[in-house]
Amino acid sequence: MSAPLSNATAEEVVRACRTQIGDELRSITYFTPEDAQHLYLREDLERGDKLGFVETERVGFDLQRTYNWSELGEYNFTLRDFENGYLVRIIADTNGVYLTTDSLTMSQFEEVTSAVKRILDELD
Repeated sequence: MSAPLSNATAEEVVRACRTQIGDELRSITYFTPEDAQHLYLREDLERGDKLGFVETERVGFDLQRTYNWSELGEYNFTLRDFENGYLVRIIADTNGVYLTTDSLTMSQFEEVTSAVKRILDELD
């Protein structure tokens, strides 16, 4: 079973997301194929089953391998659009983060993905 993120790395992920997204950030969850760790929840939101998306987002580990054979190039992130916001999944090898947000521009999604991917790449 994978170890949870250290406090320092968890804080680095939260800081990177808050820097790129600001107050539009709703939540952050770190996950591996075996484990999950909730890192952030915006104060105005209720804590519910914030890890409920983990099983769905873990599918991305298999998809990442599939997409790497695509003519589209390297997989960057997955963006899901919901009535009240967005979910962004970022995977690097066997580490992943998904975050939920209010409305953002595509460039903000790309910037936060780049910042988080750099941190995840350092974990392997």
